[in-house]
Amino acid sequence: MQLVLPSDWSPLNHPGVAEFLHMMYNISTPLILLKLLERSSRTLPRLAAHLCIIAVVMGTSIHLVADSITQRLLLIGYQLHLSVKDNPIMKNLKPAPLIDVFELLYHYDDTLGHFTWYVPLFLILLFFFSGCFRHRKQEEKMAPAAWMLLAPSAAYYWYLITEGQTFILFIFTFFTMAATVTHQRRRSLVPDSNGLFLLYSFSAALVLVAVWVVCLWNDGVLRKKHPGVIYIPQPRAVYTLHLLKHNQT
Repeated sequence: MQLVLPSDWSPLNHPGVAEFLHMMYNISTPLILLKLLERSSRTLPRLAAHLCIIAVVMGTSIHLVADSITQRLLLIGYQLHLSVKDNPIMKNLKPAPLIDVFELLYHYDDTLGHFTWYVPLFLILLFFFSGCFRHRKQEEKMAPAAWMLLAPSAAYYWYLITEGQTFILFIFTFFTMAATVTHQRRRSLVPDSNGLFLLYSFSAALVLVAVWVVCLWNDGVLRKKHPGVIYIPQPRAVYTLHLLKHNQT
């Protein structure tokens, strides 16, 4: 949203357009997930379904608050490609313990909020996929409308992986889906159109992530921001590092 909307659409002391769009996402996503569970040929226990939906709502709500504050910090000079303590606007912050408060904020955003949001989300998708099989009497094909939705669906999962840093969770879900396909083929079952759409969306998202990582592979600043074996830069960190100054000029 920062690339599209002007900064005065996000006032420092009031919710902006991005927050209202996030609220719409918080409302629509649980409804869509409930609809997926209703259409699944398998029945998830009601308690488990309710717990997953509640966790998704809680995670997206935590992320909404933390993300709203982060966006305001960006307007006053905060840089997401740096750690909290290394940010210029934090170095002169008084009293010094306030830095720990901002680290708590990012813990809620990047750890607790993402965990409570993405884990139940991928569990519901995996459960829905497990019911998307039919007997191998006729090869299932996706409708033209589904092919049109494939690109935005893959982009959505790409964003979940990169911004949410959920590669391990995503790849575990993807491998489980692939193992499920192999197991069901032994029973003469093949994925239906919904199952194919999920498989193709996940596959395309994985390709997008690979291209994203390759393009930013030699970026030393982002390497410092994302140390470790799994290197997947966050889009917002790329924005503050490479695009923010260009947009302000």
